[in-house]
Amino acid sequence: MKRIFIILTLIVMSLASYAGTFNQQAAIKEISAAAAALKTMQCDFVQTKSLKMLGDKMVSKGKMYCSQPDKLKWQYLTPYQYTFILNGNKVGINKGSRSNVVDVQKNKMFKEIARIMMNTVLGKCFSDKDFKTSVVQKGRTYVATLIPLKKEMKQMFTKIVLHYSKDAATVTEVELHEKNGDSTVIELKNIKKNAPINATTFKVG
Repeated sequence: MKRIFIILTLIVMSLASYAGTFNQQAAIKEISAAAAALKTMQCDFVQTKSLKMLGDKMVSKGKMYCSQPDKLKWQYLTPYQYTFILNGNKVGINKGSRSNVVDVQKNKMFKEIARIMMNTVLGKCFSDKDFKTSVVQKGRTYVATLIPLKKEMKQMFTKIVLHYSKDAATVTEVELHEKNGDSTVIELKNIKKNAPINATTFKVG
C-alpha cells in the first residue's frame, strides 16, 4: 500500500510540474509562426456534422486546397458534390451544373465565413481580435478554443476549437459549435505543405 501511495504521489507531482511549465503565449506564438511559414496546403478531409434536433450525424468527404493569402478551395466529393472557392474578393459556389459567384466585399456574412474558413485551417486566428482565445496542451497536441466576439460570428457559432499537432506543425482538426446546438468536426488528413498548386484550382466562375 505504501509503495502504491508513493507511486501515485510521484505521478501527481510530475503532472503538476508538467502543467506548470505550459506557457499559453509561447504556444500561440509557435502556432502563429508555423502558420506564417505555411504558403500552401492541400489535404483530404472528413467532415462529420451532428444535428441536435434529429440526433443524427452526416459524414461527407472531400479535398481542400489553400494558398496564402486569400485562396481556398473546399471540395466535397461524397456523398454529394459541392465546391466552395475563395479567390481574393470573389467566392465561387458550384453545385452540380449550377454555379454562382459572390463578391465578398458586398456580402458581410460571406466575407466572415470565407475569412474564418481560411484562418482556421491555417491556424491564423490567434492574432484576430474578433475572438477570445485560450489554449491547453494535451500530449503532442495544442487545443485552442476561440470564442467569437463579433456580432456576425456570434449569430452562427458559440465557439471554434482547433486541434494543432506539434509533430505535423499544422492544424489537423477543426470543431465548429453552432448557436442552434449543431456541431461540425472536420478532420484534415494526408496533409501536404508548401507543395505547388496549379492556379486553375482556384478559378472562380
